[in-house]
Amino acid sequence: MKHFKLAAVAASVLCTLSLAWAEGAGDAAKLKTTLTPLGAERAGNSDGSIPAWSGGYSTPLSTNAGAGDRRSDPFSADKPVVTITADNMDKYADKLNDGTKALLKKYKTFQMNVYPTRRTALAPQWYYDNTALNVTRSKLVSGGAGLDPAGAGGLPFPFPQNGDELRWNANLHWRGESSIARQKIWTVTPGGQQVLASDTENNEQFAWNAGPNSPEKFDGAVTTFYMQSVNGPAFRAGEALLVHHPVDFSKSASQVWSYLAGQRRVRRAPSVGYDTPDFVASGVNFFDEAQAPVSNPDRFDWKIAGKQEMYVPYNNNGMFMVKDGDMMGANHLKPEHVRWELHRVWVLEATRKAGQRHAVAKRRFYIDEDSWSAVLQDGWDDQGKLWRTVQLFGFAAPDVPAYVGGTCWDAFYNLQSGQYVYRCGMGDALPQYQIVKPRNNNFFSPDALAARGVR
Repeated sequence: MKHFKLAAVAASVLCTLSLAWAEGAGDAAKLKTTLTPLGAERAGNSDGSIPAWSGGYSTPLSTNAGAGDRRSDPFSADKPVVTITADNMDKYADKLNDGTKALLKKYKTFQMNVYPTRRTALAPQWYYDNTALNVTRSKLVSGGAGLDPAGAGGLPFPFPQNGDELRWNANLHWRGESSIARQKIWTVTPGGQQVLASDTENNEQFAWNAGPNSPEKFDGAVTTFYMQSVNGPAFRAGEALLVHHPVDFSKSASQVWSYLAGQRRVRRAPSVGYDTPDFVASGVNFFDEAQAPVSNPDRFDWKIAGKQEMYVPYNNNGMFMVKDGDMMGANHLKPEHVRWELHRVWVLEATRKAGQRHAVAKRRFYIDEDSWSAVLQDGWDDQGKLWRTVQLFGFAAPDVPAYVGGTCWDAFYNLQSGQYVYRCGMGDALPQYQIVKPRNNNFFSPDALAARGVR
């Protein structure tokens, strides 16, 4: 296998470590001074292109986010500060991930419209309070595969010291307690044909974040519940999928159940995970690329590779107003609808362990410092060739309140085959992402899955 190298910016990545990481864990007072309540650097950067964090975006949106309403874009008047193309990308290379560089080189129609940076991430005060407590009470267990449940209700590690802590932050970052959304998943062939893979209703509940008293409410087993009901296309209507993500992967992998309308029964799906082709997206991507890095971590070694300023998809509220068909171009999403901003991100690397099997030999995740959600992901094959890249879309949601990322709303690109997936687009249907009152855990049981499949 070829030796994998960091991008040309490796030296600056490793030297520009986060203030939190450099200072080390153990001083919660910094979360009220030099750091935000979630551990990001409060200050802007030296030239002001990244502003100081001033509490996040809390201004109510112009329309409510309830059923029947579309989410609005509070930044629709913003104009790009720069447009990056294949012709000028070298000027910005130190702020581009390898996957984005590859898209710029591969498709002359691909470009990046970079807008003013807006640090919109925020969370409720009770979540901030629990995060401060987690400086001393949150702990890894089972060699990093699990968490001590005492940290429920807050970001596990506002001062991440290793790859496992950073990975858990990305898995459990704040994005509300319980949500529902109508979403579509499209695959696009190398020739530009758009194919509807799934028309779904997705229900998600973050048991780890069960309100101010989360440590007492948390059952100590499942951090996240996810239920997907399929409404179309016609040959898949009535199917359903249920996922339970555990607090300790060494004791239980993510449990998955599927309901197939033709069989009219629920089945355990032990093979759903890792590099199993994702049938929800017609098998174009792998299951552990959806909402990554939420997956069983045992086949990879995880490490923090540093922190740097990068251009990333951010505050993509405007995409709510664009019909899915209008979002998709022949080889990539249409650039005029995607908002990029300059943000500081953590770099998380996952390298396949010796003796373990996985089609992707190495991955690199870019984790937003403010929200702790993944914003970009790259993957390499056994020969060290860049193979896959994912752009993850988040949005400002003051009604939650949160910057909502990691909802499987993304664009996945196979750089070798030319296929891509527009996953969980929300431009065609209602409700768009909507916060709902937390449901009883029984709502996310296999029996409930069967009931929803035959409704």
